[in-house]
Amino acid sequence: MDLRGTIDPERPLLVVALPEEAAHLASDLPVLLTGMGKVNAAIALATTLARGQLPASVVNLGTAGALHPGWAGTHEVGRVVQHDLDTDLLRTLTGQTVGAPLELTGSGPVLATGDQFIADDAARARLATHAHLVDMEGYALADTARRFGVPARLVKHVSDGAGAGAERTWKESVDGCARVLAQWVSDHL
Repeated sequence: MDLRGTIDPERPLLVVALPEEAAHLASDLPVLLTGMGKVNAAIALATTLARGQLPASVVNLGTAGALHPGWAGTHEVGRVVQHDLDTDLLRTLTGQTVGAPLELTGSGPVLATGDQFIADDAARARLATHAHLVDMEGYALADTARRFGVPARLVKHVSDGAGAGAERTWKESVDGCARVLAQWVSDHL
């Protein structure tokens, strides 16, 4: 976890998993680097928000795998789900809804979050039945922000096709994705 800058209640907090994804951010907005995965993301954001100074919003910037052919570009997520939590089974066992889908302010695609880098065609096909994009932090960040009463936006740039070879594609494309995300910040925040 690495917080760069000072949180301002009038301005957004940019939240990014990896330094590679934040490499070209030239904004004077604060940036929180969380580390990879849902646990690191939730702990880093909760620790930061619990210090008492809440930002106007949390804006998660990052890369995502495309679950459908032809998906490219930058997308603001409209709904986020956890793909590695069996919400229905847990509801049957306990009567509680754990990990329900979260509706966001954006009208964009559905993002599936889980602690797996999807680089397998069968996993991609399974996830594509209920989502458009896949990442490893979005749900945890949106849920943590919600619990602190802070609005969240998830902005994802497609880095790979979430199938065979995705790990190679991500490595090759992350710098270009970081440039596009930095430009998105300049244009929209």
